[in-house]
Amino acid sequence: MAELQAEAVHRGLVASIGETTIWRWLSEDAIRPWYHRSWIFPRDPLFAQKAGPLLDLYEGVWKGVPLGESDCVLSTDEKTSIQARQRLHASLPPGPGRALRVEHEYERCGAFAYLAAWDVRRAKLFGHCHQKTGIAPFEHLVGTVMAQEPYQSAQRVFWIMDNGSSHRGQSNVKRLQAKWKQIIPVYTPVHASWLNQIEIYFSIIQRKVLTPNTFESVEEGQERILQFQERYEQIAKPFRWKFTRRDLDRVLERIAQAEDRQRAAA
Repeated sequence: MAELQAEAVHRGLVASIGETTIWRWLSEDAIRPWYHRSWIFPRDPLFAQKAGPLLDLYEGVWKGVPLGESDCVLSTDEKTSIQARQRLHASLPPGPGRALRVEHEYERCGAFAYLAAWDVRRAKLFGHCHQKTGIAPFEHLVGTVMAQEPYQSAQRVFWIMDNGSSHRGQSNVKRLQAKWKQIIPVYTPVHASWLNQIEIYFSIIQRKVLTPNTFESVEEGQERILQFQERYEQIAKPFRWKFTRRDLDRVLERIAQAEDRQRAAA
């Protein structure tokens, strides 16, 4: 408040003003200049064309026709560079009125990647840990899923994925469909991981398993993630995804109108 008070006087907005008055103004107008919120701007020129079919799948529709009972929808991605950090002093357990205390300094014990797939309709999880990402680890995950029912005998298995180098472009489509003809890859728009449901699960992993990050080895970190994966699947339910193609159209329309206003003002 003192800084805002000084700036208002310096700019000549007022001759003098009290901190309480500034606070009241900001409170009444619901303005908090010291807060910020990050967001992801849709930069893909074909954003609507790519996101629409994906959102339709979440509603159980493909090309305007409801999905069949045997159709499967999987959301997949990679959580990369997970650090195994051994703290230089043991953590102190929480107590009455005291939070868990975690030593700030640590030694790096290595890093690994976690590749996972989430069955959107059935709330099933599949995942592997690897030293690094790549085509082979990704196809290992796909092979693990496709070797099981109902995916093995399904007529259509939709795989929702981003544009990462491990599974990008037509070369990936050809590789997958050469081994599993029933796979239909569906790509998110560029810079739109928030449309991929597996990211919800990864955020749960980050909060419940990787924070605070304290592992004495890569193996311990991998084991903990896979144990949580097994536990989570036992209680998991399909995510209540509410963002539809209609919502997307409204968002993109608001963005287009804002850009038009900016151009007009310039």
